[in-house]
Amino acid sequence: MAAAGALALYSAEISRHELSVVTRRLAIRELPPAFQGFRIVQISDIHFDEYTEPWFLRRVIREINSLVPDLVLMTGDFISFAPLPRRFAQYAFHRCTELLHEIACPTRFAAMGNHDSFLGAPEMGPIFQAVDIPLLVNEHVPLERNGQRLWLCATHDPVTHVPDLEATIPKNPDGPVLLMCHGPDYADTLLAHPRGRLVDAMFSGHTHGGQVRIPLLPPMHLPEGGRKYVEGAYQLGRMQLYVNRGIGAVGLPLRLNCPPEITVFTLERA
Repeated sequence: MAAAGALALYSAEISRHELSVVTRRLAIRELPPAFQGFRIVQISDIHFDEYTEPWFLRRVIREINSLVPDLVLMTGDFISFAPLPRRFAQYAFHRCTELLHEIACPTRFAAMGNHDSFLGAPEMGPIFQAVDIPLLVNEHVPLERNGQRLWLCATHDPVTHVPDLEATIPKNPDGPVLLMCHGPDYADTLLAHPRGRLVDAMFSGHTHGGQVRIPLLPPMHLPEGGRKYVEGAYQLGRMQLYVNRGIGAVGLPLRLNCPPEITVFTLERA
């Protein structure tokens, strides 16, 4: 019992705060020269502030700012659905966006997660906009450099909604297509759709990497929509999928062998 208690304490107070910065090179076919070396930071699943404390999110933001990215992607679950009431989630979301406003990179975007559907995009969108963070829901925007383009897209959360891929992905993109989609297992549905074949890279979260990983055992819990693609990089034909382990925790404030993650991608021409 003493050993179990010590392990729980380690998972809650130490391992849950052992922030990991993962660096990757992301090779994109026909990448415009203007985007060679373009740096993207991804964070996901903050779950503020149940159980992600304000001081820990500030630490995450300081780390992001030290990386000096060109683009910051936030792939959903800014708050938690339960067990606390809706008014707690509303308060937590306002506090979370106030802190996220401190991200120095001016080009930053958010996508919806399944827990965020507790409040809904119509309520969250204007609050994000007030802190200069556009919330993309079944839509796309161009990112331009020296007259050259990438297309950034984001679906609605695929666990609680049915994404509209016709609206999300441009029909005839004049540059590579990057997609934010909270639930990684949606990649299979995406690739079965004609528009999905235009996507070069998909950025997801949702799974927390399993959150508690006891050696020689499977992850303690994987949510619906995140049971096939659990963490890290996958090559799915033309498309690359990356599943970020997230910042926060759900269920219990524990992480073990699965540290919270900031991912840094450097684009290069394939």
